[in-house]
Amino acid sequence: MSTGQDAPTAESARTDVPEGRYGKTRAAKPARWRRLVFGVVALLVSGGIAYVAYTNFGSAPIEGERVSFDEKPGDAMEITINVTRDDVNRPGVCVVRVRDKAGAESGRKEVLIQPGSKNSRVTTTIKSIGKPVTADIFGCSYDVPRYLSRP
Repeated sequence: MSTGQDAPTAESARTDVPEGRYGKTRAAKPARWRRLVFGVVALLVSGGIAYVAYTNFGSAPIEGERVSFDEKPGDAMEITINVTRDDVNRPGVCVVRVRDKAGAESGRKEVLIQPGSKNSRVTTTIKSIGKPVTADIFGCSYDVPRYLSRP
C-alpha cells in the first residue's frame, strides 16, 4: 500500500507553516539562566531543610538522664537524675514524672537545677494520684519558671 513517497518528517512539517504567523519556535533546551536559577533555588531550599533539621534534631543544650527510681510509702516515688548542660552559669529545670500501671502519667514535678557544674545529680520525690510503677524524665530546659527561681 505504499505510494512510493516518503512520509513527511517533523522538520519538513515545520516549514509548511507560514513563517511569522505563529511566532518564533521554541528552543528544545531550556535556557541556561533557567537552569542556573533552578539550581540556586534548589540549593537554598536544601540549606533551609538542613538548618531546620539541625536545630530540631541536633544535640540539646541541656539533657537529663534517669539514674534510678525507688517506690516510697504514700503513693510517691523517688527519682535520681543526672543533668548534663553546656552552660554551667545558667540555672535549668527538668520535668520528672511518674506513671501508673496503665502507663498514664500520675504525677509530675519540676526540679530546679542550680548553676555550678557541667554534670549535676539531683534526687527528688514525686507524689502520685495512684500507685506509681515507674518514673522518668519528661524533659529539661533553660527556661526556668519564675516561681522556681525565687528563694
